[in-house]
Amino acid sequence: MEIINRLLIQLLEVLILSIRSIVPRLLVIAFYTVCERKFIRSIQRRRGPTEVGRWGLLQAIADGVKLVFKEVIVPIKRHFLFFFFAPVFLFCISLIGWAFLPTSVMVLIDSKYSLLRILALSSLGVYGIIFAGWSSGSRYPFLGGVRAAAQLISYELAITLTVFTVAVTRNTLNLCEIIEFQSKLWLCVPFFPFFLVFVITGLAENNRTPFDLPEAEAELVAGYNLEYSSIPFRLFFLREYCNIIIMSVLTVVLFVGGWDYFLFKVLFFRVLYIVIRARLPRLRYDQLIELGWNILLPIVLSYFSFVVIGLLILNDTCFIVGFLKIVIFRSTRERIYIGGL
Repeated sequence: MEIINRLLIQLLEVLILSIRSIVPRLLVIAFYTVCERKFIRSIQRRRGPTEVGRWGLLQAIADGVKLVFKEVIVPIKRHFLFFFFAPVFLFCISLIGWAFLPTSVMVLIDSKYSLLRILALSSLGVYGIIFAGWSSGSRYPFLGGVRAAAQLISYELAITLTVFTVAVTRNTLNLCEIIEFQSKLWLCVPFFPFFLVFVITGLAENNRTPFDLPEAEAELVAGYNLEYSSIPFRLFFLREYCNIIIMSVLTVVLFVGGWDYFLFKVLFFRVLYIVIRARLPRLRYDQLIELGWNILLPIVLSYFSFVVIGLLILNDTCFIVGFLKIVIFRSTRERIYIGGL
C-alpha cells in the first residue's frame, strides 16, 4: 500500500509540473497544425487556411473555439465512465511525457530513468484507444480500437529494441546524458538502420500516414473516435499532435543529439512527418503487419545482436543484463512495465 501511495504521489507531482507548462505547449501544437495544413496545401496545390487572422495563422484557435461550443453527443449504448475517461486519460499521458523531455532551454524532471519512463507512458496509450472504441457501443469504433492495439503491439518490440540499443551503448537511461554523448558524433551515423526503423515505427506508433489504419475513413468512417464530438474529440486531436512533437524530440535526442541547433533539428523532423503525410498513400492492413513483423523486427534483432556481442566482448555486461530483463518483461506482459515510475 505504501508503494502505491508513493507511486500516486509521484504521478501527481509529474502531472502538476506538466500543467504548469500546458499553455505554451498547446500554443505550439496549435501553430504546428496550421503549419501542417500550409505545407500540405503547398505540396498538394490546395488553398488551405487563409481567412482567419493574417495568412490564416489563427485558424487553429478558431477551430478550438468552435469545438468547445459544439454539442457533446453521447451514444445510447455507450459505457458512460470509460467513454469520457478515454480521451482525458490519453491527453494526460501525453502531457506527463512532456515533463521528461529535454530541450535546449530546460527539462522539468531530469531523472536517470527518463527514457524508461517515457516508454512506459507511451505503452499505456493503447489502453485509452481500446477504451474509446469499446465504450462507444459501435462496431466501427471498436474495430478501430482493435486495429490500433494490433498495430502498436506489432511495432512496440522493434521500437523498444531500437531505443535501448542507444541506451546500452551509452550505459545510461538519462536523456540529457545521451544528448551530451553525441556532441562529437551523431548516433544516426553508426546506427543508421536503427535510425530509419525508429522514424518508421514512430509513424506507426502515432497512427500517422501511411500507418493510419485505425482511423481509415474509407473503411471505418473515422476509427475509434467516431462517436466523439466537442471537447472530447479535441482531446484526441491534441493528443495526436502532442505525440508527434514528442516523437520528433526523441528522434533528435537519441540519434541526432548535441545541444547545438536543437530546436532546428526538432523542427526538421516535424516537417519530415508532414511531407510523409502529404506524399505517401496509406498501406493495406496486411502490408502494415508484414512490415512490422517480417521486415523491421528481423533487421532490428540482427543489428541489436551485433551490438550486444560487441559490448560483451568489451566486458560491458552489467547494463546489458538489466536491459534484457526489461525487454523480456515487456514482450511477455504486454508493456505493463511501469515500476520505474
